[in-house]
Amino acid sequence: MCNAERGFCSGYRVWVESLRRWHLEFFFIPTTVVTLATLLANPVLLACILLSRALRRETRYLLVANTLTADILFLIINLATMICNAARAQIPWTVCGLLTAVTVTAYCCAILTTTLMVVDTYAAVRWPLRYHELLPPARTHRILVGVWVLAAIYPFTLVIMMEADRVNAPEKLAVCLVLISLGLIQVQNVMWIHVYFFVAALICALVIFYCYIRLYMVTRTQGIWQSRFSRARVTLLAHGVLLLLYFAPGFVFTVELFMFQRSDISQDVRVWISTVNMCVFMLLPRVFAPYLYGLRYREISDTLMQQLHRNRRNSQNTVS
Repeated sequence: MCNAERGFCSGYRVWVESLRRWHLEFFFIPTTVVTLATLLANPVLLACILLSRALRRETRYLLVANTLTADILFLIINLATMICNAARAQIPWTVCGLLTAVTVTAYCCAILTTTLMVVDTYAAVRWPLRYHELLPPARTHRILVGVWVLAAIYPFTLVIMMEADRVNAPEKLAVCLVLISLGLIQVQNVMWIHVYFFVAALICALVIFYCYIRLYMVTRTQGIWQSRFSRARVTLLAHGVLLLLYFAPGFVFTVELFMFQRSDISQDVRVWISTVNMCVFMLLPRVFAPYLYGLRYREISDTLMQQLHRNRRNSQNTVS
């Protein structure tokens, strides 16, 4: 099964044995329940945005739709991978590499889009008269295409690099995880993975903090922060919680990459952290996102209620 270097094969077998010894494959049960529950809500919100002409012309709702699309793709790939791992299916290395690239792309795209949501809010408050001129729907579409391309460049480049270096890759994998896939990369290239994730997270964090600080400075004299439960405070709290939930798994994943290269850390600890991050932490923002969006954007909930009433009237007319 494994034609790779002896060191990686030994570590890979120990990882799989630890995973099976602790029966961590049963994590796919809560993962499946949470994923299916989320997949019931996300497509509904996405359909509300795409079916409404008014919402499709608003940049903020296009950003929400893009985030929901990235989350749906991430959830489907993650669930399929978890089921294959639980069923102990032998996954070809090329398929695992592609799943890894798509998973990282969807995750990074969601992070970049949530960052753009903060930038969009800042632009709308800072330049209200020029806002629609700065971000018309056509320009927003091009920006979103650029976000997907930017998110996909690095992970797919890594897959191409690993595919070109097949001497360090097994033919099939009993467990397909992003961490294990990246473990096939040569040590000198792993450093660039740390740099990539750290720099990307740092840039997004700096942009978010700058926009929020500037928003507060621009709006502090308008009285919108006076009430404890003002809409501005609730919006800031909801978006802040969502950003924390999106960024936290990325930080844990960076720690995983560091621990994966250390031999003085227990393998069981690494396996547990990786499994919990994949099956719990990475799903939390996807679970809360549709509800936080529904609370934050009244237009989406209003459109949903209109669609439900319209469908109910149509069904009643059909029966009568």
